[in-house]
Parts: sequence; structure tokens; C-alpha cells
Amino acid sequence: MNLISKEFIRNIAPQLDLLNTVGGGIAQAVLRVDKGAKGVVIRVAAPSVRPENFHVVLNNSDLTVYCEYRHQPEDQLGAPLFSQTLTLPPNLDLARIDAVHEGQELRVRIPYQDSATQPREINIKQR
Repeated sequence: MNLISKEFIRNIAPQLDLLNTVGGGIAQAVLRVDKGAKGVVIRVAAPSVRPENFHVVLNNSDLTVYCEYRHQPEDQLGAPLFSQTLTLPPNLDLARIDAVHEGQELRVRIPYQDSATQPREINIKQR
């Protein structure tokens, strides 16, 4: 006799993960910033968070990445799981930001501006 159905397990597992996180558990989002030759990649790994529950908001030079828990996508209320605001430096091209969710990770890619448009100091030669 099966007392617990698979559907019940699927519905309760994300809630248990949320309660584990709220109670001080280890299942929490982790943010990492990687600098590369072409730009910056902000990586957010958040176990059991659906891709549609991630949000990326750019306000001037402040980039906020956050995720929330909603039991069903149509739920009106969501529990905040993670929020981080980063002030971006002026050498990044904010017009070309993109974000992709793959596996358990959100990646926000921000390329550097074209070096020709970067302010730079010109060396003065003496003759």
C-alpha cells in the first residue's frame, strides 16, 4: 500500500527546500562574478528555483538579480529567496546585457565597451 503519492512528493519537495533554506539550511543561492577577456559574467546558482522565478533588473548602473519562490506560476505571492544589487563600472556595455538560464544556473553576460570609446590618457612625447 502506497501512502504517499509521487504527485505529493513533487509538490512538497520545493516547499521543504524553501523551509530548509529559511531555517538556516545549506540550499541557498550563490553569486559569483567572473571577469573575462570579452566582459563580465555574473553567475547565480540557486537549487530548485525555476527559470521563470529569476529576475534581472537594470536601473542606471545598478544591476539587481533576484529570485523568488512561487508554488505555482500563477500564485500572486512569492517568497523572496535571493537578492543582490551590483553597481556596474563604466567600462561595461550596458546596452548589450543578456541573461540565460541553463541547468541550475543563471548567467548574466555583460560585454566590455569598445576600447575606442573608452576614456584614456594620451602619453605626451617630448622632443
